[in-house]
Amino acid sequence: MSTNGPRKRKVDAANGATVNGEVVNGGWDELPHNLGTVAADVEDQKPKRPRARRVIKEVVDTSQAVQVQADKLIEGNEILKTAKNPKKHKYGLTPGVTPYPDFLMPTPEACLEVKNLLSGLHGVVEQPKAVPPPSLEVTGCGEVPSVLDALIRTRLSAATTSTNSAYAFAGLVSKFGILKEGIGKGSVNWNKVREADVKEVEAAIKRGGLGKSKSIDIKKILDMVHDENMARREAFLKERESGVKSDVVGGESFKQGQKDMEIAVADKEILSLQYMHGLTPDEAMEEFIKYPGIGVKTASCVILFCLRRPSFAVDTHIFRLCRWLKWIPEKATRDSAFSHCEVRVPNEYKYSLHRLFIRHGKTCGRCRASTSETSEAWKETVCPIDHLVERTGLRKILKPTGKMKKKKNASEEDIDSELSELDGEIFGGYTWNGTEVTPEVEEEK
Repeated sequence: MSTNGPRKRKVDAANGATVNGEVVNGGWDELPHNLGTVAADVEDQKPKRPRARRVIKEVVDTSQAVQVQADKLIEGNEILKTAKNPKKHKYGLTPGVTPYPDFLMPTPEACLEVKNLLSGLHGVVEQPKAVPPPSLEVTGCGEVPSVLDALIRTRLSAATTSTNSAYAFAGLVSKFGILKEGIGKGSVNWNKVREADVKEVEAAIKRGGLGKSKSIDIKKILDMVHDENMARREAFLKERESGVKSDVVGGESFKQGQKDMEIAVADKEILSLQYMHGLTPDEAMEEFIKYPGIGVKTASCVILFCLRRPSFAVDTHIFRLCRWLKWIPEKATRDSAFSHCEVRVPNEYKYSLHRLFIRHGKTCGRCRASTSETSEAWKETVCPIDHLVERTGLRKILKPTGKMKKKKNASEEDIDSELSELDGEIFGGYTWNGTEVTPEVEEEK
């Protein structure tokens, strides 16, 4: 034992602990929930850089003691007195905790009132009892059986109109064909897309806009999913042979039949993310946002529509109405609005309110993005939530300009683009000197 053992152990534990042979950086608050076996090598780890900000109250020198301390950490956070706040996810938000704890809207009563008022105008919206089969005409927001299909479809729909995203999807169907059986049946053969050159993918989706960036993202996503599928296959095969549980995402809750299915699907080179169904919404969010081009909104849509878990995805229409209803602070961003509403909006209202807000935001003559108090539509519209909203940033009807530049330093999800915001009200197809024009969002150079 080192002569300065206690001091060394404090530094090591502050900089990381070893779990199943891997170093977990960031201290004990980063340990996974299913600690399982924790190697007793805290004392022997070489510290990367001493940091005085973490203090270990007790000396840990055996694997049994490590497990005892870990149990205490889970029960009462007794090891790290400085780790008072829940861990933030990669997207900067804390699951289950609103970033605006003193902002009490929306209350459950306010949510129910708005839901009832909008239902009176647009009809009652309920989540279907089963996920519908995939459409080849409508890209949609992820309400399809295949998780991978849902993810790519939602990526295609970002920063463009629903009409243009349908053009992009139709291009993929025409170029790469559809699956006749198995996971994703009736939709695009994503493995063929993965095997194609990125230029082929770009050409196939070009009509939908942002073909260059979206084709690159889609190819990278499909490559990542393929590699993950193969890694999971090997892990499950090894587990079947050795009897030792594999360390894969969601694997601890899988039955042997599900693991055998993953092996069989990977053998057939059918790309799949179906294991996401076994994750919690927070775990699924972490998994989704690791893919290029996938942000909080896209992930939330897939969680809501495909995984069928409560999630209040915030698109541009929902963000606008939440501001006008005073459900979020003025300083809120799209992501912080999501985090706040995830906590404040009751789970049973999330699906219907999401659908109703989008429908109302697109069609109401007073709540559309392109509204103006001087317009005829404003004068003719009776808005059921008129007495609840305080509309700000109203603007006049815009004229078609062919191409529109994306705002500098803004992501596609941040802006959803002007085209997505107007979503066909003006730009969803128009004629110019007798020629049909399909606008595109110009990619930032």
